[in-house]
Amino acid sequence: MTGPRGIRLRCRVAETRRDRARGLLGATALPADLALLLPNATSVHTFGMRFPILVARLDPRFRVIDVRILRPGHLLLPRRRARHVLEASPDLDLRAGDVLRVEGPGGLAILPPLPPGRGRGRARRARAPIV
Repeated sequence: MTGPRGIRLRCRVAETRRDRARGLLGATALPADLALLLPNATSVHTFGMRFPILVARLDPRFRVIDVRILRPGHLLLPRRRARHVLEASPDLDLRAGDVLRVEGPGGLAILPPLPPGRGRGRARRARAPIV
């Protein structure tokens, strides 16, 4: 995924119910160039997380509607125009009005799993495509 101001992200897509429920839980950090895309989602929570994340809600054409930094233990309620949610590093320079583009050969690749957290069991191999 690319955007203005040189933004380039490897993006894991949470396609299954299990991937959506797990999200970034268990990760101890999120690399600056990695994000999680939740298609057809409008709200998220950070209960059980260990670090803050940047949450951007996107319209159907991947235009950023709003951007928030969520600390662990918070809930972001749905927004009417939103169709997707992008979770990324809080250091990402993403702003309302930015348009993100999907790039890549065929749009599919295998992404290595996120770093496992302590006490969360075995790390599961990520099977979601990179967008």
